[in-house]
Amino acid sequence: MKKTMIGVVAGICLLMTSCSNMNQVLSAISNGGVVNAITSVIGLDKVSAANLIGSWRYSGPGCAFTSENLLAKAGGEVAAVQIEEKIAPYYQQVGISSSNTYITFNQDGTFSSKIAGTNFSGTYTFDEKSQQIKLKGLLLSINCYTKRELNGISILFEGKKLLNVLQTMAALSGRSDLQTIGELSKQYEGVRVGFDMKK
Repeated sequence: MKKTMIGVVAGICLLMTSCSNMNQVLSAISNGGVVNAITSVIGLDKVSAANLIGSWRYSGPGCAFTSENLLAKAGGEVAAVQIEEKIAPYYQQVGISSSNTYITFNQDGTFSSKIAGTNFSGTYTFDEKSQQIKLKGLLLSINCYTKRELNGISILFEGKKLLNVLQTMAALSGRSDLQTIGELSKQYEGVRVGFDMKK
């Protein structure tokens, strides 16, 4: 069933994409982009509260569409792959890695994390319906969203919210280079960006 669905999605992407975008589609397929098409929209494959518990480490840039309508546009999944590819060098530039970007969700409603090496901890609430996570620390509160991935989850932010998060982290750590990623994230409407995470 899963292979059939992937085939259907791949077929739709190919049919809806013009010849001028064909190379981008083929590139996305070869990079595994179309395989992830089913989970490229927030809420299509939801994370449960039980799934969220545990420690998650950064594995790469993440993004997801906020509407199924965006997947109906030609090259929708290709666009997601391209966004991740554009963000990746910025993440690398500021040294975001699995060793300095991670989060642990505990059953008692507390969390601890590092974002680009800056500590952030406190309490959280999770709304399974909207997939929204509210992180509340001593000096900072952050709203983000999660989505299930084939090999983990993504922690995602609205473009402007990611900018706010990174600006705050930059202020706390004294690193102005983190703001560059936030500026980049403002370019994308209808897409949430952040981090792919694995246990």
